[in-house]
Amino acid sequence: MAAATPTLEESAAYITRSGKPTAAEVLARARTSGRPALQPRCGVGGHREMAALLLELEREGAPDLLTLTIDSHTRLRRFESAERALRTDHRTLNGYPLVTHGWQRGRELNELVAVPLEIRHGSPDPRELFATAVASGVTSFEGGGISYNLPYSKDVPLADSLAAWAEVDRTCGELARLGVVMDRELFGTLTAVLVPPSISLAVSVLEAVAAAAAGVRCVSVSYPQGGHLAQDVAALRSIPLLAARYLPPGVEVHAVLHEFMGVFPRDRGHAEELIFYGALTARLGGASKLITKTYQEAFGIPDAAANAAGLRLASVAGSPLLDFVTVDEAAVGEEQEWILRETAEIVEPVLSAPRLDSAVVTAFAAGRLDIPFSASRHARSEVIPRRDPSGAVRYHSPGRLPLSRASAERNRRLLGGPADDASGASLFAALRRDIDHFPLLFGETPEGAPAGPSPATPGKEPAP
Repeated sequence: MAAATPTLEESAAYITRSGKPTAAEVLARARTSGRPALQPRCGVGGHREMAALLLELEREGAPDLLTLTIDSHTRLRRFESAERALRTDHRTLNGYPLVTHGWQRGRELNELVAVPLEIRHGSPDPRELFATAVASGVTSFEGGGISYNLPYSKDVPLADSLAAWAEVDRTCGELARLGVVMDRELFGTLTAVLVPPSISLAVSVLEAVAAAAAGVRCVSVSYPQGGHLAQDVAALRSIPLLAARYLPPGVEVHAVLHEFMGVFPRDRGHAEELIFYGALTARLGGASKLITKTYQEAFGIPDAAANAAGLRLASVAGSPLLDFVTVDEAAVGEEQEWILRETAEIVEPVLSAPRLDSAVVTAFAAGRLDIPFSASRHARSEVIPRRDPSGAVRYHSPGRLPLSRASAERNRRLLGGPADDASGASLFAALRRDIDHFPLLFGETPEGAPAGPSPATPGKEPAP
């Protein structure tokens, strides 16, 4: 019979007694130092295998935080299916089934490594998972009622996911009163494909406002690297400004960059150039944390050695020898001005409503909130993004988002013409080129790219 889950008070006492730094403490130190904390993705099904993976990554990659990426069965609360997979062949799982393994094994993993752990998962209803994570001593938990629903689930009503995540956030508030500050990372990465900065940040602002109202005291806002330096730096630097504008005092807010999550170059040298570019972007943008990538991204789930190599390469970007590297501050300033303006135009009508949760549901139903390429029938996905000639992500069509005329016209102008210039097959081809931006930049093509072996050992799980 499984041991009863400890009470919240018992779990808080365990975390405090361990003497291990919390994720919030690591992030605060990273922000002060100007060097982003580094964290890989990783998650496999077997307990011994997960322990070995964490140890190898800590030994070979020297991360500041480590990840337990959760399997799909657990994400969807199919705990019996996860248990059956563990009994038959844990290699069929695409992550670590923490609820099935239980909090005692979770504590074993937590005590095995010196750095704090974060749970990354993609669940629209993570209540059991969160309870097990807290009992395990985990001090960072990713997701939100919008960002862990619409990019992943086909038909989970937003009202349901928002209510489930509100319970998680209220529990974080109780933990804070018990002296344990849980880092709540918001998945602004969303679908990770051509996400306009103002959509990413708007969703995170709404989730952050709800989390802070529930008592959350540490919020990490993650942003997906789009690939245009000035735009990405501007988006990262916008995060503390948005926090100051919309969140109450006393909430710690950290910017997090996810290294490019789109189509990766297949050639190792090209992939490593992109990884290093992402790490420099995080540094220039003032990010507190960087979620790293590997040179094996184009082939599937990378192995542990590639994962550690990605961490070491990203770490080089934090060298004081690179203090001479700068960015065009005028270009960043212009991008930031418009990102802040567009984000305000999207969120402020929703924030002005009497109840935030119902306003979010209504706005998504009407298309006044939206995300591109969503899997869910609860988002219209009428927004069409494109890259402009410089590679920045713009609105080809904002759908029904309440952008001002000036914002919409600027996007059209930077794209080079009226929004209806490309349609049908030509628009699809243009979007494909935009999605394949980096392989094409390096002279690779989907058909003629240099081939390489697909790694056989799972070392991390792609998304979240």
